[in-house]
Amino acid sequence: MKKISCFLPYAGKEEVEKTVAGLQATGLVKEVFLITTDANPEELPGCKIIRTEYPFSSMMIQTMAHAAEADYALLYTKETTLEMGMFALERMIHILEDSKAGMVYADHYQIADGKQSNAPVIDYQFGSLRDDFNFGSVLLFNTKKLKEAAGKMKSEYHFAGLYDLRLKLSQLSELVHINEYLYSEIENDNRKSGEKIFDYVDPRNRDRQIEMEKACTEHLKEIGGYLEPEFKQIEFSAGNFEYEASVIIPVRNRIRTIRDAIRSVLNQKTDFKYNLIIIDNHSTDGTTEAIDEFKDDKRLIHLIPERNDLGIGGCWNMGVHHPKCGKFAVQLDSDDVYKDENTLSIMVRAFYEQNCAMVVGTYMMTDFNMNMIAPGIIDHKEWTPENGRNNALRINGLGAPRAFYTPVLREIKVPNTSYGEDYALGLNFSRQYQIGRVYDVVYLCRRWDDNSDASLDIVKMNGHNLYKDRIRTWELRARVTLNRQK
Repeated sequence: MKKISCFLPYAGKEEVEKTVAGLQATGLVKEVFLITTDANPEELPGCKIIRTEYPFSSMMIQTMAHAAEADYALLYTKETTLEMGMFALERMIHILEDSKAGMVYADHYQIADGKQSNAPVIDYQFGSLRDDFNFGSVLLFNTKKLKEAAGKMKSEYHFAGLYDLRLKLSQLSELVHINEYLYSEIENDNRKSGEKIFDYVDPRNRDRQIEMEKACTEHLKEIGGYLEPEFKQIEFSAGNFEYEASVIIPVRNRIRTIRDAIRSVLNQKTDFKYNLIIIDNHSTDGTTEAIDEFKDDKRLIHLIPERNDLGIGGCWNMGVHHPKCGKFAVQLDSDDVYKDENTLSIMVRAFYEQNCAMVVGTYMMTDFNMNMIAPGIIDHKEWTPENGRNNALRINGLGAPRAFYTPVLREIKVPNTSYGEDYALGLNFSRQYQIGRVYDVVYLCRRWDDNSDASLDIVKMNGHNLYKDRIRTWELRARVTLNRQK
């Protein structure tokens, strides 16, 4: 019956003692290894110590794979107390055996400030390449497949070892989500969802990002999804455009911010002709009237859709296919502003200088009053001309503002959603075209309570992440097919 080798982070004796006792009480545990960064950790009866400087390094993962002697290996990734549900380990083993999976993971409960809440996770897909995919904190591996996947690891990473393992394992077998609540964990990160989503672009995590990109790129090459840095050239001569550029603002009920957005566009200084197309999606809070305050400026085109089924992407399609849309369509969200009067010129110039079909700028996070807030400047420097379109499959966003060569955008079209539509475009554009980058701050992204992603519950967050993973899956399959046809 001793079927499981357990690997637990060891930061404090009191918390790990409870976790170890609970696991051993199941009668399924053959051995327990405590992973610690402490130079002189206190011994715990019945447990073996593994000393490491980096808990999720390649060396640590390979040490774990080598040390595991039982049929299954359990890795717990948190330092707080873990409590398995009744017969939960038996259930996980049962599903692991029935599905022939390499790893199983499960929905669970989180306990924060003494309160228990549901923490469901989502299914793993072919395109679930982002390194922050949430499996929960309990991973149960088939030991034989764990050892095989660890044997395929080629690089030495300090931070990306577990990520590399997961990618290698996904090449060998399924990673199966059990839609049942099988354990409880203590949760200490009480930040809002809108604060957590920018962790991956925090400059302090740059070393981690470089490693994650390398691991992802290697995986793409191994599964046939990697694209060489070869791009279609653009002549910028398609179509007969009256305007060089159009700023597109879809809006619904943004009375507090829409005037600021409009002014930041109309104040742009350019040596070319531009306009502003606002798609007012049936606002009811005075936004429509606020837009009309600017109707004397002939550059402003105020559209109200006849239909009621348009998301942000659908509004974009309406604006881009308007006969007055310019050669380049430039994004501005209704609660954001351009940094100064030069933003539009900088973005348009980048198309010609970098010969690209899409340009992504750099933005600064601000509060409602436009004072900088953490994490500050989001420059997405992980995007390189050589590997950006491959790394785009790993990261969760591409930056702002986004601008598009209108003939290509009209051909591809924007998904009619209100989340992830810009990311889908970035992946699709980058399959064939270079995406240009502007690394100067040209955009102010205001965070406030009415932002669409300021504070989402777990169900909405999961829905967003599931959709983005679906986008990645579609794109990755298209790229694999494209490579096979070469």
